[in-house]
Amino acid sequence: MRYGMKIVVVLLAGICSACNGESEQKQEAAPVVEVQKAALAEAAPAPIEEKPVVEEHFPDTMMASARALEYVVDDASTGVSGTIDSFEDVYEKTPGIFTFRGGLKRNTPHEGKVKGTPSKITVAWKFETDFDSEPTKLGTWGGGSGWTGQPVYVNWPDSIADMFRNSSFGLTENFSNEEIMVGSLSSHIYFIDFKTGKASRKAIDVTNPIKGSISLDPSMNGNLYFGHGVPKSDEVPFGAGVIDLKKHKVTHMYNRDRDAWRGWGAYDSSPVVVGQFLIRPGENGKIYKFIREQGGLKLHSSLKYKVKKQKAAGVESSIAVYRNYGYFGDNYGNIICINLDTMKPVWRYDNHDDTDGSVVIDVEDGVPFVYTASEMDKQGDSGISYFVKLNGLTGEKVWEQKFKCNKAKIAGKSFDGGMYSTPLIGRGDCDSLIIVPISIHKPVFKGDLVAMNRYTGKVVYRVPLEHYAWSSPVGFYDESGKLYVVQGDCTGNMYIFEGATGKRLFCEKIGDNFESSPAVVDNALVVGSRGKVIFKMLVE
Repeated sequence: MRYGMKIVVVLLAGICSACNGESEQKQEAAPVVEVQKAALAEAAPAPIEEKPVVEEHFPDTMMASARALEYVVDDASTGVSGTIDSFEDVYEKTPGIFTFRGGLKRNTPHEGKVKGTPSKITVAWKFETDFDSEPTKLGTWGGGSGWTGQPVYVNWPDSIADMFRNSSFGLTENFSNEEIMVGSLSSHIYFIDFKTGKASRKAIDVTNPIKGSISLDPSMNGNLYFGHGVPKSDEVPFGAGVIDLKKHKVTHMYNRDRDAWRGWGAYDSSPVVVGQFLIRPGENGKIYKFIREQGGLKLHSSLKYKVKKQKAAGVESSIAVYRNYGYFGDNYGNIICINLDTMKPVWRYDNHDDTDGSVVIDVEDGVPFVYTASEMDKQGDSGISYFVKLNGLTGEKVWEQKFKCNKAKIAGKSFDGGMYSTPLIGRGDCDSLIIVPISIHKPVFKGDLVAMNRYTGKVVYRVPLEHYAWSSPVGFYDESGKLYVVQGDCTGNMYIFEGATGKRLFCEKIGDNFESSPAVVDNALVVGSRGKVIFKMLVE
């Protein structure tokens, strides 16, 4: 599980400088290492003629690699067929950002727009959350938002917005069609008017801190899904729940599952709607398949698994989906594909170490390819973060890139190296790139932004950040399709990079610690920081 960073941020303030001041490497224009412009087009396949999508179920097969797993599929005996009834990514057609990284493939289909070359990021508004100073067994969590903490953005149709106004449950005078919803470490979910930054509804207390990203049902039935990150005490219900926005209250809770092979019952993973079902991984090592109901969920089936002769691993990553196959990583470094029709494993890939960052899918000529990387957690004080591209149908490795990383230690705490975010797949002039921050921790608490050619795995550029980053990068495109990458880091710096070269265009300390990933709308982004502030920023 990913714990708090507030103490470290305070300590870092004394040993690290802000972007615009003196640092070990003067950064008026950050050095671009290994820029290979020719690699942008290198090995890119010829343009593929568009073909009509044939919605066929991938086969119910098990590759030899999955035989390393011991697993049990529990059927809740609902009498309802488990076959996914539609492969449509409904998130792509909804007016908003309803789950972590925007959709089933976790590939951020909602991309930002800018006019010309952006040169700055300005704060449009700040929203303050509560701050919980009550200690728990796992520390004090405060407020704001943590990893992964991406907000939901919704632009309600007038008919639904009017329905909410007529019910008046929880609404304030600032309610409007455009809303931000964010889960907080203060154990509340907040509702914010996107334009003004004022509370659009009363906050809802969900009793335990939320670290992951909440998810809104794309059917717009008013179901808001959340998961607890840590328990405040043994007496408080700990698990995952549903808020019915029509009633403005928690109407369903799924608490500790005594049948799980792992005892830790947190839910950092952001659930997704696939066909008629909701799929939700848990840190108890189970993958759940729920039937969606108004204001609640009904368990259809679940998968529990482990590598034979090992303990069960928890899943903190958010499952990515293409057709009836789902993909995720776990705490032991297993990358697993399951058939969501049957909930049985299809293949397993051993990526060496803890994997918390969510996988991202890109489809080439009808074949899904999976990108992800490990942390440097179980290898000692130094080791390798393994970034891989896998064939999503077979689990076979297409390429692998290795990054040397270290643990960072300060004030009795240890921080792992490697990848914690979800990569950004480039479009436009960066169509052949995949971009992600890697925590290097040498020098201490440092990180790099890395771009790789996604067809060859070759590093195109690698540029230093002032500090390491867990927040996922987001893309903004100008009128010509040129990509600009916006990245936050652990000490509150926000950056703009030119996507094709890695040239730094902007860097400024804006918050305390951006572990959370942003939601992007036009030239704006909304992101929470550790402490107690949610920001709306403009990329200009």
